[in-house]
Amino acid sequence: MQQISFTLNPGDRVALMGATGSGKSTLLENLIGLKQPQSGKITINGIPVEPKNLPQVRRQIGFSFQDANDQLFMPTILEDITFGPRNYGMSPAKACDRARQLLADFGLEAYANRSAHELSGGQRRLAALASILALDPTILILDEPTNGLDPAWRRHLAQVLLKLPVQVMLIASHDLNWLGRVTQRALVLSSGRIQIDSNIQPLLQDGATLDQLGLPIGW
Repeated sequence: MQQISFTLNPGDRVALMGATGSGKSTLLENLIGLKQPQSGKITINGIPVEPKNLPQVRRQIGFSFQDANDQLFMPTILEDITFGPRNYGMSPAKACDRARQLLADFGLEAYANRSAHELSGGQRRLAALASILALDPTILILDEPTNGLDPAWRRHLAQVLLKLPVQVMLIASHDLNWLGRVTQRALVLSSGRIQIDSNIQPLLQDGATLDQLGLPIGW
């Protein structure tokens, strides 16, 4: 990647689009410090994303990996959701209350004491999202959140995301029509650069441009 430059402001819901191999996941990993750019600078709320600042940076960001199982590792999903807050010093009782409220918000309260392996793909995705939101991030970054979800769960996830009180949302996905329901702005990666930074709705109507970028809509 080269000459990557963009700013996300409070209230932004942004789609990160690009053909397979365009660098979407790599860019997201740079934003949270899992990888370091060879040149240039990334700042989150004015804080440079560099090794010495990573704990402070990551406290503000909720990041969801492509595979929800990467974030669900405790015996029950209730314990998965309380793990982060307790690790940051929240009392067990308060962490449990917070977790149960999130489970209720997402329609998962009946599954609190089940293992992630007992849940459907959609339920695991929401449980992983709840484990992130338990830390009250101001920025939410999702990598291919609809992978493996059927239409009903895709719709439910969209409804949940649109109600979240985060300041900024950045979502990398190939699910173009779904992105059109959840985000307002599109960043399109191609040939290692951001080729488009625009309102998402006109872009989704421009089939010729999407085809050129390796993003044929409706397939």
